[in-house]
Amino acid sequence: MRETDQTLDLVKKLVLAWDPDYTRATPSEEAAMEQAVRELESGDYVPDSAINWD
Repeated sequence: MRETDQTLDLVKKLVLAWDPDYTRATPSEEAAMEQAVRELESGDYVPDSAINWD
């Protein structure tokens, strides 16, 4: 298991311990999250360096 995966698993456990209802999402929220993951995995996002923060 990669370190990133282990970190995500730890965060999930901590969040669930703090708020057991956290994993509940509406169908539209679930679809939006799945779309976001697909975009990140395909590299379809704007990196911070491309934004003028001034």
